[in-house]
Amino acid sequence: MTAAPSPAPHPGWTLVVHGGAGILPRGQLTAEQDATARAGLNAALDAGQAVLAAGGHALDAVEAAVRVLEDDPAFNAGRGAVFTYEGTQELDAAIMDGRTRAAGAVAGVTATKNPVTLARRVMEASPHVLLTGTGADAFSRDQGVEQADPGWFALPERREQLARMKADSATGFDVDMKYGTVGAVACDTHGHVAAATSTGGVTGKRWGRVGDSPLIGAGTYADDRAGAVSATGSGEFFIREGVAHEICARVRFLGETLQAAGDHVMADVRAMGGTGGIILAGPHGDIAWSLTTPGMYRARASATGERLVAIYGDEG
Repeated sequence: MTAAPSPAPHPGWTLVVHGGAGILPRGQLTAEQDATARAGLNAALDAGQAVLAAGGHALDAVEAAVRVLEDDPAFNAGRGAVFTYEGTQELDAAIMDGRTRAAGAVAGVTATKNPVTLARRVMEASPHVLLTGTGADAFSRDQGVEQADPGWFALPERREQLARMKADSATGFDVDMKYGTVGAVACDTHGHVAAATSTGGVTGKRWGRVGDSPLIGAGTYADDRAGAVSATGSGEFFIREGVAHEICARVRFLGETLQAAGDHVMADVRAMGGTGGIILAGPHGDIAWSLTTPGMYRARASATGERLVAIYGDEG
């Protein structure tokens, strides 16, 4: 009797992060802004890589990477969150474990320093997937998740963005047309994937608006049978398309590569009128990204030594 072939060794860990997409043509950012964004992306890679290179789990890696981006005022999440129309800040986040498809998410939280960590607490310490508003804030305090006062979040440049939006009655949400969501996807050395996403939403959002980031299957999804996805863009369209789950479904049922599935779904979003970008990591070491905007803050690293940090559409 012929022995069954041994399974192929896993190629090693992979990690991809993003800091938002939008109208980012070359020349729009100052040299200082460019350097600051790249430094933040590098720091997020370092945090996630430290977990993965030590044999840690993808779930821990994506949380670590996103926490770095939440603490960085250059990005619209956590400390750098934009203001609502009323001059408040409402934070959304989600995290998902591809091993079991366990997930946690929060929307409209106001005082949690790292919303991605709160989302993980929802996943691990509650029977629920999504908590919102005052209830999510109360759960955060009950769980001992680190809190921050309004001064931590209230950056002058974000107030200025809101003021500019209100001064121009013809301007809709997000005066700078930058979808500042942050996120991370990873595959660990055990072949498990995870995804995490965090955002302050869009400048001037009203009426408790929630975008795709904390919605499992829209802006965040992870499934060891297909891959992990974190999205950034015009959230209403990503919700309607079910972007993150749709990509994983195409991989599972049509046998498409992550790149092909991501490109196809992003084309669908664009046909509906939405724009943005996605990052992807598969259980076999494959990684990809796809964007329909002139730029997206993004970076990737792997056990092979690959490391790339990019902003503009013609990079990487």
